[in-house]
Amino acid sequence: MSSNETYSAAQSDTHADRSARDARINLRVSKKQAALIRRAADAQDKSLTEFVVASAAVAAEQVLADRRWFRLEDSAWESFEALMDRPAVFKPRLSENMNAKDPFVD
Repeated sequence: MSSNETYSAAQSDTHADRSARDARINLRVSKKQAALIRRAADAQDKSLTEFVVASAAVAAEQVLADRRWFRLEDSAWESFEALMDRPAVFKPRLSENMNAKDPFVD
């Protein structure tokens, strides 16, 4: 899959009509896995396709979010560098929160 084909599950519509679905993924699973996945889909009142696509999209986003290396187009890299190079802005409330006693530590 090229970077142009990558998309965010948050941006995609898992309830899109069938005409928007123009790619197919075929899977082979054990009978036990199929039964488990069908039970989970039923528990969430989703079709098998809706459940599998939504679950796979969430997992894909987590995998990609945990990456240490990212590939960007030149224009995106330049925008990123500009954001990183701009001066820091002092945030008084953030400073107060960072210096406050931790409520979870005795």
